[in-house]
Amino acid sequence: MSTARKAPTMADVARLAGVSPMTVSRAFKRDSSVSETTREAILQAADSIGYVFDSTASNLRSQKTDFVAVTIPSINNANFAETLRGLSDGLKDRGLQILLGYTDYDIAEEERLVEQLLRRRPEAIVVTGGRHTARTRRLLENAAIPVIETWDLPDAPIGHVVGFSNAAAVRGMVDHFVARGLTRIAFIGGDADRDTRGTDRREGFIAAMRAHGLDATRLIAAGAPPISMREGAAAMGRLLDTLPDTEAVIAVSDLSAFGALTECQRRGVAVPGRISIAGFGDYEIAEVAVPALTTLNPFPREIGSRAAGLILDVLDGRQTTPARVEIRPELLIRASSR
Repeated sequence: MSTARKAPTMADVARLAGVSPMTVSRAFKRDSSVSETTREAILQAADSIGYVFDSTASNLRSQKTDFVAVTIPSINNANFAETLRGLSDGLKDRGLQILLGYTDYDIAEEERLVEQLLRRRPEAIVVTGGRHTARTRRLLENAAIPVIETWDLPDAPIGHVVGFSNAAAVRGMVDHFVARGLTRIAFIGGDADRDTRGTDRREGFIAAMRAHGLDATRLIAAGAPPISMREGAAAMGRLLDTLPDTEAVIAVSDLSAFGALTECQRRGVAVPGRISIAGFGDYEIAEVAVPALTTLNPFPREIGSRAAGLILDVLDGRQTTPARVEIRPELLIRASSR
């Protein structure tokens, strides 16, 4: 007859390391009162008997949960993955972990997730974008923890902001094309209300074209976000069929721009000889495409790392007023444009 083995306890680690259970607890919480030599001895003792520190009771006493809540619109978007990497790298030395919520570009789903995440009492919450439901804003405004909005520069921020103006970034792309003598410019995507950053890019395109006194109506719908390469190709096909004199195309993302590029190649339309193409995001596919895609690099990892640094500054009392950290996307001119 077999019996279940008893899990090792903190007291077991303390006896093996020759310290008190309180010192063991402090060592796992990286309390500065525990020397590195003692901490290393405790960790080695714990590892030798397979002890795993249970932070639940400690967190209940200290009212600290040691995690940061994060919402992102897409889990398979390389840019958001890089933001998470920068955020995680910036927090890990403090023992802070990320609890992730996936909104699928749906602000109603964001509202549900924010409520659930706040019930778990995170140390801070990071959200993607600056547009939310009225209830989400109320929840965040009354959360009594640091709130960081990323990937945007909202006019009425809830708390702290780390991001950039999507509209201004695309205006810079339009200015570049116009400076090269291209005036018949189209925009693919940004037609769905769910992708607020895509909508901002589309509005930035329209504003820039009008500022130059140019036709701003070459707008090709591409569907609900995230827009795929296939949808980008289909949108490019409609553009070539209906507005064949178009000289340049700005796509809402590199994926849709790559789809547009492949549709031109299928039809024998020379890029950039006949038409220039640009995307957004500086994805790996943009660099390896043939020709390589002109794009905008929004520095996604820097967004995450700057958000992490801001969280630590707020928690440590170094940042006491709302911060606005502006990231400036870089225009990368490559072979797909002239």
